[in-house]
Amino acid sequence: MGLHADVKDGKRHCSETWQIILGSSSQTRRAIMKEMGLEFEILTADIDESSIRREKPEDLVMALAEAKAQAILARLATKESDADSAQQTLLITADQVVVHEGNILEKPRTSEEARRFIEGYSRSPARTVGAVLVTNLSTGVSKGGVDTAEIEEGSVFWAAGGLLVEHPLVSPLVNAMVGTIDSVMGLPKELTLSLIDEAVERTK
Repeated sequence: MGLHADVKDGKRHCSETWQIILGSSSQTRRAIMKEMGLEFEILTADIDESSIRREKPEDLVMALAEAKAQAILARLATKESDADSAQQTLLITADQVVVHEGNILEKPRTSEEARRFIEGYSRSPARTVGAVLVTNLSTGVSKGGVDTAEIEEGSVFWAAGGLLVEHPLVSPLVNAMVGTIDSVMGLPKELTLSLIDEAVERTK
């Protein structure tokens, strides 16, 4: 599976062939990966996210991304039966939370809670905090980073801790966005491509 993407034209060409695994069930992250011109397969992590707690949102999202990576690596280890056929592989995991008025907000548990979130967002800006972790399975090295974006006041819809600002019915209601749309949607392109470069560089 070829690794290719480029910051300038959406296609970075790599002389080596890599398999890329996206450790996420998010349709939005899949779409962003395709926009970057990356070929990939999907593996999801079955973890109890509620058991992982951190005070700072930056620490929380990175801890969740790391936990997802470890869970997927454990699954891959049980399936690996022929070392000679192992392809150079990169695993990409990510997580995101919303920070509003000093509180970390994750996926709403009920419709009432979701409604309270939305009412709060109309009063003051909310901030998304997301982490991306790229693990080189050949070297075991992981490179991670955190990205933030802020949404100014506006009546917007939220799902799974992320803004649905790309929806045509929603985007006109967003007054201003400090950060890129892909950051708000849970997989910042520039950060992801930079981490891929760093992870691949370690094998050269």
